[in-house]
Amino acid sequence: MILVYDGSFEGFLSLVYDVYYEKLNPNKICRQVPQVLILEEIKHIETEEQKALKVLDAIKNKFPKKAFDTIRNTFMCDSREFEIYLLKFIILGFKDKNQLFNINDKNVMYLQDLQKELSRNIHKMYAFARFQELDDETLYSKIESKFNVIYFLGRHFFKRFNNQKFIIHDLDRKIAFIKNESYLGIQNVASFESPNISSNEEKFDKLWKTFFEAISIDSRENIKCQKNYVPLLYRTYMNEFDTISKNKK
Repeated sequence: MILVYDGSFEGFLSLVYDVYYEKLNPNKICRQVPQVLILEEIKHIETEEQKALKVLDAIKNKFPKKAFDTIRNTFMCDSREFEIYLLKFIILGFKDKNQLFNINDKNVMYLQDLQKELSRNIHKMYAFARFQELDDETLYSKIESKFNVIYFLGRHFFKRFNNQKFIIHDLDRKIAFIKNESYLGIQNVASFESPNISSNEEKFDKLWKTFFEAISIDSRENIKCQKNYVPLLYRTYMNEFDTISKNKK
């Protein structure tokens, strides 16, 4: 049996509810109906808030906090197909919460490896995120990331920017972490016009690019080493690499 849900966290919790109470036994979970011919039964799971809340409350009451964090964090790894592993992890926890940390279980091991990969991705984005000052003094950062790390970035920079207004915008996922005088949290961003950069930002951006060019040594250029330290995925909105690419065209 293949289960299809809407890809949301609430939808997945509704799926867990239906699996438990309807005694379903899926071998695959998809976010969309497969486009290839499949002979297996396909069941659509409707997202229902009451079901999701019941499962969420049960997990919070039954599972240790570390295990709950694993469930939440796994859902941030949205470029991976993790659902069947996460479902079996939750079922395992309801049977015996002590087994949630048994690395001999393939589902536990898979999720732990995913947590490590997520953590590496988050820490890279701490270093590679670039902010620009807008006309209203808000700091604005555009990002593209393998995983959905915007919550972690928002929490990280909130602690460091104090009272500074800032926006971290995930362009691919169309979401943004926003912190200003009246709002703190994540919002969906259906459309977004390019913001106006402050005059001070333009000056500092030019100075930074000039500095970066001045310290580079052409004879010691090592593209392979650069890619190891700063993979291409993270360079799109890093102004120093934007300078390099333009100069080499």
